[in-house]
Amino acid sequence: MKTHLMLVTLCFFSVVHVQGVNPKCSSQDQGSNLQVFHVFSPCSPFRPSEPLSWDESVLQMQAKDQARLQFLSSLVARKSVVPIASGRQIIQSPTYIVRAKIGTPPQTMLMAMDTSNDAAWIPCTGCVGCSSSVFSPVKSTTFKTLGCQAAQCKQVPNPTCGGGACAFNLTYGGSTIAANLSQDVVTLATDAVPSYTFGCIKAATGSSLPPQGLLGLGRGPLSLLAQTQNLYSSTFSYCLPSFKSLNFSGSLRLGPVGQPKRIKYTPLLKNPRRSSLYYVNLFAVRVGRKVVDIPSTALAFNPTTGAGTIFDSGTVFTRLVTPAYTAVRDEFRRRVGRNLTVTSLGGFDTCYTVPIVSPTITFMFSGMNVTLPQDNFLIHSTAGSTTCLAMAAAPDNVNSVLNVIANMQQQNHRLLYDVPNSRLGVARELCT
Repeated sequence: MKTHLMLVTLCFFSVVHVQGVNPKCSSQDQGSNLQVFHVFSPCSPFRPSEPLSWDESVLQMQAKDQARLQFLSSLVARKSVVPIASGRQIIQSPTYIVRAKIGTPPQTMLMAMDTSNDAAWIPCTGCVGCSSSVFSPVKSTTFKTLGCQAAQCKQVPNPTCGGGACAFNLTYGGSTIAANLSQDVVTLATDAVPSYTFGCIKAATGSSLPPQGLLGLGRGPLSLLAQTQNLYSSTFSYCLPSFKSLNFSGSLRLGPVGQPKRIKYTPLLKNPRRSSLYYVNLFAVRVGRKVVDIPSTALAFNPTTGAGTIFDSGTVFTRLVTPAYTAVRDEFRRRVGRNLTVTSLGGFDTCYTVPIVSPTITFMFSGMNVTLPQDNFLIHSTAGSTTCLAMAAAPDNVNSVLNVIANMQQQNHRLLYDVPNSRLGVARELCT
């Protein structure tokens, strides 16, 4: 149970430098299956520049997630949100990456996997403010820049038409990018997708961008699902490796072939205000055998306000709106023991410095229950002296109406996104 969290969290928040890709990791994607790596796995080129204490690493992780919540809230509200001020550099990019090959001949990029974004974007040669690993359009014989007359130009935010190219800019967390709308061959595992539309980044500000680009797995018009509908039938699944298994990878499985047959589903809900997000109906939470008393308004889906529950691959720890989290936390504390001293660490307000016997936690969705193993909701210091409940309330200054089922709670589960049938499936699977 000793989660070597200090080692894991270093990769999220320290200043990173890019190294060469491990040659052992260069040719293992097969068919329509891609390996999914945690950003600190041996197959990731992103490394911490300096060690952090366990306490500091947890505080950094909390700050990263808070910025992510702010970003998600801005998506729902359709308005800009001022980034959270911090004296530290925070890498807000999603924590799982996949390998994609761009262009002819192919150039390999390790792109962040993000279920709450649509359009892909990649840093290109000459980009001001990007990392050192960039895609070179001039080296690809199949690359082209899209003009303002292209239909896709109407599908990007804030399009402008300078010099004949369709340019756009967007905000991602605390960063902004300026890009030209472009097309090229994108190869995922052994599947070549011709004329894939993405943003070729020319300028970037802030520290929250994935260094080698982002692959959008949302439901919008420029997402991977929309652009590969004939190939993958708007269906995919992934299994995220545990933080503790840094030498192993999970998988991203594209298309309906090979998906699990024995899996429980919950309906996907549609929010016209932000159609790309994967909303579901979380109607209750059980701690041990007790269904906790949560006000129905805390969990209710409301397309007008954006309230409800989403699955998100880029948030680390599950966040519940305050009334829901308080009810879960109080019952968890009661089950662990009223007489035990409760401490806090950053945004975690339920930590113990003695060994505890933990109850189970079950998320109850329409059509399925998901009971989490302890590794999915407890974190432990490297020395094993501190244990924290790895969930939190939405930050006060975010004013979020979203409940977010995050990637730590998803680890070692197969999540199947079946968009044509408007459902999301979850099944236990040892991803590592």
